[in-house]
Amino acid sequence: MATATSNIRSPSITLFGKGTVSYQRTAAPFQIPQFPLNRPRLTALFASLHDGNNKDDGSNKITKSVGLEELFEDSSYDVVSKDSPFHPRPLSSTQFSNSVSAGSRLRVAYQGVRGAYSEAAAEKAYPNCEAVPCDQFDAAFEAVEKWIVDRAVLPIENSLGGSIHRNYDLLLRHSLHIVGEVKLAVRHCLLANHGVRVEDLQRVLSHPQALAQCENTLTKLGLSREATDDTALAAKYVAFNKLKDTGAVASSSAAKIYGLNILAEDVQDNCDNVTRFLMLAREPIIPGVEKPFKTSIVFSLEEGPGVLFKGLAVFALRQINLTKIESRPLRNQPLRASDDSNNGSKYFDYLFYVDFEASMAEERAQNALRHLKEFATFLRVLGSYPVDTTML
Repeated sequence: MATATSNIRSPSITLFGKGTVSYQRTAAPFQIPQFPLNRPRLTALFASLHDGNNKDDGSNKITKSVGLEELFEDSSYDVVSKDSPFHPRPLSSTQFSNSVSAGSRLRVAYQGVRGAYSEAAAEKAYPNCEAVPCDQFDAAFEAVEKWIVDRAVLPIENSLGGSIHRNYDLLLRHSLHIVGEVKLAVRHCLLANHGVRVEDLQRVLSHPQALAQCENTLTKLGLSREATDDTALAAKYVAFNKLKDTGAVASSSAAKIYGLNILAEDVQDNCDNVTRFLMLAREPIIPGVEKPFKTSIVFSLEEGPGVLFKGLAVFALRQINLTKIESRPLRNQPLRASDDSNNGSKYFDYLFYVDFEASMAEERAQNALRHLKEFATFLRVLGSYPVDTTML
C-alpha cells in the first residue's frame, strides 16, 4: 500500500480570535476573577517544584534535588494582593467546578481548526467557553502563558495510538499546571464532497494517528493515505479544494462545518477509541479530598541497579495506585558511559512522568513525594486535579 509522505499544514496564522491581541499583560483580554483572601492556609500547595538553585551546570545534567520542603510551606500566593491583575490566587477545586457550571465565558485554546476533536474536548471541559484554535501544540501553551487565553485543552494519550510525546515534552518546557482532565470517545467518519462515492476515492487525508486507527478499513478500501496536522484540517482542505478523488477521516462535526458528505461512520478499527486530554492553566488548583483526585509528576533518578524500582516503591508502600508511567530521554543530555568500563556500553538519562491516584491534600501523597525527593535528582509536580469519570 503506497503511503504519501508529504504533510498538509495549517495556515501560518497561529491564533484566531477577535480583534488585535497584545502580548503585554497590561492588555489582558479578559477579566480575571478575584477570590477572597480568607481561605484556610494549606500545607499541600504544590504549584511547581522548581528550585532557584537547581540550574544547568553546563553539562546539561540536572544534579541537585529540588527542595521539596517548599512544597509543604505556605506559598507566595498568600502575600499577593487581591488587586493584582497578574498573579491571581490559585483556584480551589470548588471554585474551579463552580466556574464551569456557571458557564463562565472562558477563552480556551486547543490545537487544530474548527471541527477538531480537541475543540469538542475543550467544550466538554468548559461548557459555553470560547474555543480558540491554535495551529500547533506549542502555540496553545504560549497562548496561556501570554494571557491570550485562560486555559488550554490538549491531548496527552489515546487508547489506541498511545502517548502524545510532544505534549509530555512541552509540559516540562513550560510552566503551566494541569488543573483537570477530560476523556473523549473518538468516532471517525469517512468524509467526501457531495456527489463523490467511495469507489471514486483514491486517497484519504487525516492526522497520522487517525489514519493509524482506521488502517484496516482504509486498506480494505484500497486508499493511499496522506498526513495532515489534524483531522478537521483534512476535512477543510478537501472541501476548500473541491476534491473529487480525495476523502478525509474526521468527525461528523467537521462534516457539518465544512459541508461534506459522510460516506461511512465509525470507520476506526476498534470501537474503544478514547483520547485523554489535559486541562492547563497558569495557576494550579488547590487539591481536595471531596472527590477522586489524580496527581501528575515528573522526576529523574541517578543510574543504578534498582533505582527505578526504589522510586516507584514509595507509592506502593503507601497503597497509592499508579495509573500511568512514561519515560522520555533527558533533552540535550549526551549518552553516558556505563560504570563498567569493560563492556563499553552507553545509556540515556531519562525523565519519568507518573500519574497516581491520590490528592496532594492527602498526607500519604505528601509523604510519598518527601520520600522520593530523598534520592530523585529532579522532581516537579505538574498538577493535582479531579479525575474525569465521564465519557462523551
